[in-house]
Amino acid sequence: MASVDLDLLVPYGWNAALAADYRPLLGDDLIPARVICMDRSECDIAAPLPTADYQSRLTAAVVRARLPRSDSEVSGLCTGDWVAIDAARTVRALLPRRTAIVRAAVSGQPDARAKSADQVLAANVDTVLVCTAGDGDVDLGRIERLLALAWESGAQPTVVLTKADLAHDIPIEHVRAAAPGVTVVAVSATAGVGMDVLASLLSGTVALIGPSGAGKSTLANALLGAEVFATNAVREGDKRGRHTTVHRELRPLPGGGTLIDTPGLRSVGLWDAAEGLGRTFSDIESLSGQCRFTDCSHASEPGCAVLAAIESGALPRRRLDSYRKLSRENEWLAARSDARMRAERAKVWKQINKDQRRLYKERGGRQR
Repeated sequence: MASVDLDLLVPYGWNAALAADYRPLLGDDLIPARVICMDRSECDIAAPLPTADYQSRLTAAVVRARLPRSDSEVSGLCTGDWVAIDAARTVRALLPRRTAIVRAAVSGQPDARAKSADQVLAANVDTVLVCTAGDGDVDLGRIERLLALAWESGAQPTVVLTKADLAHDIPIEHVRAAAPGVTVVAVSATAGVGMDVLASLLSGTVALIGPSGAGKSTLANALLGAEVFATNAVREGDKRGRHTTVHRELRPLPGGGTLIDTPGLRSVGLWDAAEGLGRTFSDIESLSGQCRFTDCSHASEPGCAVLAAIESGALPRRRLDSYRKLSRENEWLAARSDARMRAERAKVWKQINKDQRRLYKERGGRQR
């Protein structure tokens, strides 16, 4: 590996565990770098470059790097990825991801599920802040959907109800019931309410996800201690926001760790999120184990612990409905993805058989 001071990457998340995992993959002429943001065929990276390129002796330089024109190994890079670069600042390899926030890719059609492909929103994330504005109607179903995404990533989620200073009555207990095993905090980034509590929950690389108008960029600026990301007011009529943040970007946090701000998510399709759903709805999963029948559908079966909990008021009917909806969607996407993969394999074998027939025909012609 090139002779550089890798400690300069510490503000961007470099640590002893990454060094042990990544050093054997770098060889003698490559150095690690972290993707700050993507821009088509190029990306901004933080890299420990030679002394002449340092902007500061305390941090790695943030520079523009090139992607090779044809290399599937480095396609699909996203903010938060660790990569290997050469002396010419060309990305040569994508280093293994520890975690990744993945959703079903938006196809541009009304139904986001119409295209069976995935999109990585952020990589190597340790903490996911699921943000929603607390000064309007809090959509519990959307929170559950985002939590499934966060749990599936392998990171630790926290629900953040923003704009607490503008809210008359934040339904924090209802949100806690919809997020078992997850810390829920109400904060105001502008008034400083709850920010000390939130800061104590942050660990490693922190990603903010949520809809437009949830106050993610304002919250990010408060955590960074500077006006780094642009902010915008929401519409008064429906409290909906416009996309102020247009790309994902990583910044070091003053107290250690890094932060990734993301654009508002209008549609969040689940992608292979069975484990994430299980953790999001751990209360229903636990009750299911107490049902009389192992294949209980929680519809009308006798001895159903889930229905009994609904009748007693211990479990809201809305939560079971949300669980069913998200489970059906995840199963539908999984089946569609499997069908697409089968079709692609069939296409490959069809081409192989076609090439073999052509080869046999050519050989037969030469023998004559």
